Formats: sequence, structure tokens, C-alpha cells
Amino acid sequence: MKIRVISSREEIPNLNKNENVIHFAFRPSNTDIFTLVKTCPEVEAIQLPGSYRRTISKSIEMFMAMQNIKLIEGDVWGHRKDINEYYSISPAINERIKYLRSEGLSDENIADKVSHEGKLSKDMLLYILNN
Repeated sequence: MKIRVISSREEIPNLNKNENVIHFAFRPSNTDIFTLVKTCPEVEAIQLPGSYRRTISKSIEMFMAMQNIKLIEGDVWGHRKDINEYYSISPAINERIKYLRSEGLSDENIADKVSHEGKLSKDMLLYILNN
């Protein structure tokens, strides 16, 4: 799975329309989110750092819920945008998830364990587990 990292609002109009998961590395305005949804109609999830997540308006949260877009709190630790515009989730994480599922653990327990081992937020892991 790949997460498209956006570091400025100028990038939004140039995104591929098929992007599914987006990470904002800046504090997006309501207009930025509307523009993103217009540019990428297939977006399923938007990830924001915790400090930015807390500043999202209730109207945008309602809009995203109506559009069936998940709002995820988290970060892309150690990602360098100058090297790659996508943050890739390691295949090892997917294998670990499969292993823990085979042991009968719940999604909550898997997310707790893998978030400590990997560099992903619990919210992002729950999104991965449900998709």
C-alpha cells in the first residue's frame, strides 16, 4: 500500500485522480480538502498529524463522512519527500498482520502490537485491517 504525501497546497491540482490514501504534511484548509476531493474523486482516506487533526472543522468532518472518506490521525515517520512522493507500507507489516490474524487476535490487538513494532499509527493500521 502506498500513501501519497502532499507537502504543499500547490501540489493538490496536479495529483493523479486515482489516489486513494493521502497524507497532508501541512495544515490543510477547508478549501484544500474540497480541492483534493474534487481532484481525486476516489480518495478513501486522508491522514493528518495529530496537531493538524485537532484543527479540522466539524463541517469538513461531516463532509468527509458524507463522502465516505476516513480521517486518520498519524504521521509518516522518516519519510523524505525529496526522494519519493509516496510513503510505502512495508510488505513485512502486511506479513505480520497476516500472522497475527492467523493467531486469532482481534483487529484492535493487532493494531496495538504492530503500531509499536512499525512506524504506523494505530488509526492507519485499523484502516489497513478493514480494507
